[in-house]
Amino acid sequence: MDSETLYLSIINNLQDGVYFVDKQRKILFWNRAAERITGYKKEEMVGNFCHNNILNHVNKEGVLLCVSGCPLYASTIDGEQRKADVFLRHKNGHRVPVSVNIFPMYEQGEIVGAIEIFTINAPRVYDEKNSGLDPSMADKLTGLPNRAKAESFIGYKLSEAQQFGTRFCTIRADIDDFRWFVANNGEKVGDEMIKNIAGTYKRYVKKSDLIARWTTEGFIGVFDIKQDYEASIIAEEIRILAAASEVFRGAGNALTVTTSVGVSIAQKEDNAASLTERAEVLVNKSKARGKNCVTSDLRKSRFPLPKLD
Repeated sequence: MDSETLYLSIINNLQDGVYFVDKQRKILFWNRAAERITGYKKEEMVGNFCHNNILNHVNKEGVLLCVSGCPLYASTIDGEQRKADVFLRHKNGHRVPVSVNIFPMYEQGEIVGAIEIFTINAPRVYDEKNSGLDPSMADKLTGLPNRAKAESFIGYKLSEAQQFGTRFCTIRADIDDFRWFVANNGEKVGDEMIKNIAGTYKRYVKKSDLIARWTTEGFIGVFDIKQDYEASIIAEEIRILAAASEVFRGAGNALTVTTSVGVSIAQKEDNAASLTERAEVLVNKSKARGKNCVTSDLRKSRFPLPKLD
């Protein structure tokens, strides 16, 4: 076996996605793990340009890196290695959290392109195969936990908080103008949008957290926190990731939606009903404020003040 065949065999059997671009960001190589993680076959990617926004990397702040601040392009210019945690767009339209490692490739002392190695960001991966979710507690359309499961989980988290002093929040996220979206695009496209947002959320939550389908156009999340301000940060990420999920309608035509978000931090006197009702009030406040925003019941400073001696 010659060296090139050996190297290709090794790269194609890695668990990490690997692709190589030239200085014009034309994709010249796409391994099997890249196909598995993104849903795009080698034949769809090789010869294409990554700046055509196929993967459309976005960070937690919602910045589209392929348009502004592409780390792959920067490495072909300055020769620096770069690492980042981003969300790539799967072929189906949902977002996948990945850690990327980018480094330039040289030939006779000149930069000829760059390699990106990316792996699913394990700490927040939702293991759908091993989730242990009872079918009666699953939403049929999305595979997410349903409302009954969410109510049960919130009750458990309240009991845990009262016993051990842990802290958590609930986050409601409703799709803005969803009835209008369905009326203009059809129920099938509406279902696709719900499924793609759910697919993004599945890959965002930790195993200790939960995101469930709460209403026809709404989701609810339950997240552990240590400081109250963390709840608003998570809620903003939830809002950004929903807006970055897409439904494709032909070449270059993708539909997106926004969400209104409400954040309620669990208190000692809460029960499941009071906590979710407060989250509903807050999500309605976001809708009244103009939609596509986050409203929280946090009354303290967003960041805790340092203690003085």
